[in-house]
Amino acid sequence: MAKTVCFGEIMLRLSPPGFERLFQSPQLHASFGGGEANVAVSLAHFGCDSYYVTRLPANPVGDAAVKALRAEGVRTEYVVRGGSRVGIYFAETGASQRPSTVVYDRGHSAISELEPGNLPWRTMFEDAAWFHWSGITPALSRGAASCTLEAIQHARQAGARISVDLNYRKKLWSDREAQQTMRRLAPLADVVIANEEDLQSVLGIDVPGTNVAGGSLNPEAYRKAAERVAAEFSVKCVAVTLRESLSASVNDWSAVLLDATEQKFYQSQRYRVSLVDRIGGGDSFAAALIFGLLTGKGSEESLRFAVAASALKQTIPGDFNRVSVSEVERLLAGDASGRVQR
Repeated sequence: MAKTVCFGEIMLRLSPPGFERLFQSPQLHASFGGGEANVAVSLAHFGCDSYYVTRLPANPVGDAAVKALRAEGVRTEYVVRGGSRVGIYFAETGASQRPSTVVYDRGHSAISELEPGNLPWRTMFEDAAWFHWSGITPALSRGAASCTLEAIQHARQAGARISVDLNYRKKLWSDREAQQTMRRLAPLADVVIANEEDLQSVLGIDVPGTNVAGGSLNPEAYRKAAERVAAEFSVKCVAVTLRESLSASVNDWSAVLLDATEQKFYQSQRYRVSLVDRIGGGDSFAAALIFGLLTGKGSEESLRFAVAASALKQTIPGDFNRVSVSEVERLLAGDASGRVQR
């Protein structure tokens, strides 16, 4: 299977039991996750030769993060060791009208202290078919942003296709800071993945006439926004995930995709998802879209596969999407009953 490379920060995730508030009881469940790591895990479960690039401290917490990736089938030869801490995030799962919340404790994490020249990109991209990164990584520090550009340049030289999930995080940087950096980096990608907030905050492109909180979507507005992205940033494919938040417990989930090469716009099927854990939903969409495009599926088929895979992820606790290709295909074939498989 094709070699894929993902670059970003894997963090320690601490969550209270079930739907409890943070520190409601003196318990926190520890796991690992992070945007690009989640993509790498999904690609490994789909059968790709999935490599993850990051920097982790040489201590027991860093060791545990590496073991967590290996347990999911991710290749960790490109994980470099150094620095003093693993970034942490606290995730509280919402319910009904109470939203989920995330609190970051990631300052001075190992990857944020990376500088250009610290990673052997030429070796890492040998025989690589795909490189994925997200807007989270350059938001961590100037050094991380410079390393992201360095990685993109080497990926292009190696002939790998490149995808970026814009992944705006307002707790990491402002709209102005995001646009200053990402408007320079986005044109270097082949595939741009986003939601409506990303388009506005990261690229400065509005999606008028849409109210996701009220369950109102305007497909034509997304078409025009995607066409602007393709035209202004010269990318070949623009995919936008559409989350209609009926409550913290129930979302409608779908996506659209513009194939700028064929000049075709596609709208996917829609799933009503009873959420178990929505964190990682966009990452699982990105991974499944990459997998579809890598394995020769057409744009529309890849979009449908990605929406189905990411709908399934949101029924699984934790960041990682632990579903197989056959499970996604079963949902695509119309088996959405949830009946026990014997």
